[in-house]
Amino acid sequence: MMATCNVLNLANAGRVFYPNQDAFTRAEYERKVEWLGGRFRMLNADVLAVQEVWDEAAFKEALSRSGLRYDFVSVPGAENDATHQGAQGTPRVGMATRLKVDAVQSFAAFPPAFQVEVPGLGMHTRFERPPMVVTLRMKHGQSVTVLTAHLKSKRPKFLQDAQGRALEDKDDRKVAALASLRSLVMRGAEAMALRCLVIDLLERTSVPLVVMGDFNDTPDSVTTQLICATTEIAYDRSARDVALFNAYDLQGEMALKKDVAYSHIHQGAPYVLDQILVSEEFLPNGRNSMGDVHRVDYFNDHLHEGRDRTRSDHGFVRALLRVQMQPLPPQVSGTL
Repeated sequence: MMATCNVLNLANAGRVFYPNQDAFTRAEYERKVEWLGGRFRMLNADVLAVQEVWDEAAFKEALSRSGLRYDFVSVPGAENDATHQGAQGTPRVGMATRLKVDAVQSFAAFPPAFQVEVPGLGMHTRFERPPMVVTLRMKHGQSVTVLTAHLKSKRPKFLQDAQGRALEDKDDRKVAALASLRSLVMRGAEAMALRCLVIDLLERTSVPLVVMGDFNDTPDSVTTQLICATTEIAYDRSARDVALFNAYDLQGEMALKKDVAYSHIHQGAPYVLDQILVSEEFLPNGRNSMGDVHRVDYFNDHLHEGRDRTRSDHGFVRALLRVQMQPLPPQVSGTL
């Protein structure tokens, strides 16, 4: 089983993460890691992808409260050691897994030829929150690559000086429109750079890929479709090799599909922002199929319990993926 969780500013007690937000008190920190530990225990995922982590130590503490054992835990850029005092500027993405880890990479920069001009900001050249790629090996030897990402939000990007003071009138509706465009361009650029990474991971390989995270946009949005590129299959059959498919749409006939599949509520309306995407190896009748998507579950009841920063403002998504154990007979399979 694999799950993705936006944990909403997971930081150590007393640690200021945004200048305009108070640090967690010790009591708030205890409530947050205890609440997350309970959710992690409920998910019981073999691979747990997280977003919005400021301190790797806080993530490890939440995992310890779950009572589950994870042999690998990493949040690149948010380490707490002699040289790193957690993430700076923006929170990071991370991962915990019970599977064997063969390789770990974090990608900050866009490919040199794929940088994008943002009005008023100049060239957008890097992910604000670098994606993390981990190559895992199941107990029977099958490899799987897992990528977790957190794309730019829709929050308007107003210009600021070096001290964080506003350089624009936020009450001016035309200025606000331009600020929203900046966010869209930045998210689109990150989606394009993520697409480039997906192509690099899938070209000329049979290793299945799972992409999880907070896309800050819906499955049918331009940015998500840019990452998936499934529309290209209609006129280019070879595009299937590097396309991604929404795990929710691939569930088996016995899956309990319900109208509660949302992961965020904005101004009273439900949205799916947190997604699990898979490569063609998980298509049940695909040319290179190695398995399927058995079930996808959304854990979002807490979104109706009132706003509390010691919980999360995102629902968590979990997928049960079944992978054939190569080169064992087809009837022998395992689950993720």
